Amino acid sequence: MYCPFCQNPDTKVIDTRISDDGHSIRRRRECPKCGRRFSTVETATLLVRKRSGNVEQFDRNKVVAGVRKACQGRPINEDDLKQLGQKVEESLRAQGIAEVPSEQVGKAILKPLRELDEVAYLRFASVYQNFEDLNDFQRAIDDLREAE
Repeated sequence: MYCPFCQNPDTKVIDTRISDDGHSIRRRRECPKCGRRFSTVETATLLVRKRSGNVEQFDRNKVVAGVRKACQGRPINEDDLKQLGQKVEESLRAQGIAEVPSEQVGKAILKPLRELDEVAYLRFASVYQNFEDLNDFQRAIDDLREAE
């Protein structure tokens, strides 16, 4: 790690702490050349591989925006959507892999959305799972009733 003050390529770590959310590490460093101290924050990047083959960084806001569409007209507030986005990210990171397929993101959304609102769950599942006819909806509804 380069010192931001004198550009010395060798710095010493004097303290390491895990952040409150558990997804980043804060390190306090000292430069042996100029003696100045500075902090760095290290985070693990979570990547999503799209169906097209493109890879992009996971964006919790995209999850929330997609779920928000399924929740239109439903009694769901913004805080609930943000919590759902956090749950999805945590479940994906808990898998311990750096790159997940977009299908995994969709699967990770289904369970917390089902707990939040069944109608929104059906709306999201109908798009995500490519429902083709009423039988697909009926199967999903039957699964919801069995789970009660």
